[in-house]
Amino acid sequence: MNNESINHPESTPADQQAKTTYRPCPIFTIHPGINSETLLVHAHETLASANVMATELSSSLTGPTCNLVLGIQQMIVLAQLSVNRVLDQLDPQQ
Repeated sequence: MNNESINHPESTPADQQAKTTYRPCPIFTIHPGINSETLLVHAHETLASANVMATELSSSLTGPTCNLVLGIQQMIVLAQLSVNRVLDQLDPQQ
């Protein structure tokens, strides 16, 4: 037996069947017929809510923990900017 077979054992038929029959829990799935613009609008709203939560949390913190939350908030804002850019390209506002 070589190291490769220890690190990467071959899949058994049961493993392969489990991979092909796995279905995600439908409670957290998105209906396939929903259009991209609707999904982006919901992503925008979710990010806006996360931004508000991070801002509120940072106001009650100090020091490195506050800086960490503000860093997370900045990443949220950058994601919002990306989503907004895509939304603007889908529906340009004159």
